Amino acid sequence: MGLENPIHIILLLAIALLVFGAKRLPEVGQSLGHGIRGFKDALSGESGHSEITSAPQHESVTAAQATTTDPAVRHDA
Repeated sequence: MGLENPIHIILLLAIALLVFGAKRLPEVGQSLGHGIRGFKDALSGESGHSEITSAPQHESVTAAQATTTDPAVRHDA
């Protein structure tokens, strides 16, 4: 008499679908996952989130971005 029974799990998922709706349910699951992950990180003293944010980001400049289209800048020879 617990969550071991698949019927109970299906019933809970159906109630969650009715309460939150189909569009909002993935959003709720994602925020719940982030919360649980943050709680586990706080308990263990590790921060796995800093690894993701400290990754170097590469910026590429295209030729169109590098050229200036400002009419105030003149390239007279």
